[in-house]
Amino acid sequence: MSERRYFGTDGVRDVANRGAMTPEMAMRLGMAYVRFLKDNGVSSPRVVVGRDTRISGQMLELALSAGVASMGASVISLGVMPTPGVSFALTQGMGDGGAVVSASHNPAEYNGIKFFGTDGRKLPDEQEAAIESYLEGDLEDRPVGVGMGSYREDVTLVEGYAKWLVSCSGEAKPLGRGVIDCANGAICRVASRVFDGWDVTFTGNAPDGNNINDGCGVMHMENLSRLVRERKARFGVAFDGDADRTLLCDSKGRVIDGDLMLWVLARWLRARGQLGSGVVATVMSNMVLDEKLRQEGIALFRCPVGDRYVLETMTREGAMLGGEQSGHVIVSPWVVTGDGLCTALLFLRACVEMGEDLDSLCDRFKPYPQRLINMRVRDKGEVLDSPLLRTAVSSAEEILGSLGRVFVRPSGTEPLVRILLEARDEALLESSSQVFMGVLDRFHVSAHR
Repeated sequence: MSERRYFGTDGVRDVANRGAMTPEMAMRLGMAYVRFLKDNGVSSPRVVVGRDTRISGQMLELALSAGVASMGASVISLGVMPTPGVSFALTQGMGDGGAVVSASHNPAEYNGIKFFGTDGRKLPDEQEAAIESYLEGDLEDRPVGVGMGSYREDVTLVEGYAKWLVSCSGEAKPLGRGVIDCANGAICRVASRVFDGWDVTFTGNAPDGNNINDGCGVMHMENLSRLVRERKARFGVAFDGDADRTLLCDSKGRVIDGDLMLWVLARWLRARGQLGSGVVATVMSNMVLDEKLRQEGIALFRCPVGDRYVLETMTREGAMLGGEQSGHVIVSPWVVTGDGLCTALLFLRACVEMGEDLDSLCDRFKPYPQRLINMRVRDKGEVLDSPLLRTAVSSAEEILGSLGRVFVRPSGTEPLVRILLEARDEALLESSSQVFMGVLDRFHVSAHR
């Protein structure tokens, strides 16, 4: 994996107007991206740009666009548009590359920038590293006169994108009443069009620039679960701020996560002859997914966390389905990146076409108990290289044996080290968790310090 200073698992991200997410940095990122495109054979690039609903979004989009245009590329601004909507635009031939201004599930004060290739896929690590090399180099050789780029807005794509999404739903409407949580994010306009004619109630669909992901969306599933129970709905669907992921719940308010969706979609795609070699899941996916797919004779391939790595592994292994427990799911007969609304519609369609009882799924797919320890730290490298952490991991693995696992990774977007523990029973989970208390005492930094 190429070393990158600014790019994490999902683009460059920071508190807006600070650090790596100032207007000046956004402009240089735009300049570096165009230099990268030109040096890779695109003489007059067209760059499609979208953003989510954060108050900082327009500021950063305009700064990014200024950088793009200053290097001789044309900008096509889609305005507020889900991340997968920008990917869709590229698959329709609208541009030679794309960028999204969004910090996804993060609070409103954050923002970020991520880039896409002309095929609608997120750029691989090596290409992001190449953009960084331009970013840190000389960007003063800029065109003048007719060589400069242009900027124009095109907000009409929302209709075409929504129409395509409707085609994904098949006969999902018979499921009955639903609740749709738009996270006060980029999906609001699209979702209102896609669910037109459905018996659904919307929540989190009044963005004001500061309420994205605030008590709503996939980061706050308790909100959706409560509303589904109160309104006696059959199902609920939630998105994150840029709508590249989704989680659902049944009529009892129980969460249907990415692992469960993969189990259902894998069986549906296989019946349609569209599964390919199997399913790709990240190292964070629950061991029950392995068990359930094995019972169906479906292969499971593991990969690092991040939907780009899911897609890379899908391509390498010939799999047509992959995703993350968090709700990033890629169903490659339809999409080339995580698309929360497409995933939700296909999942509901699969349940209808296979005669699945939505309310029985959580009873039949019981995850192994997991515990995720998020350590907020000052220096991720220091923690990961620590003998104290290595000793704790070894001790936990000895306790778990073949009945569980432990996995440690740094967050790609926040100052966190994540420790995932999984075991067949709660007692084992508790015992293995205790060995990390010393590590927490040594390295954990309170968010309020």
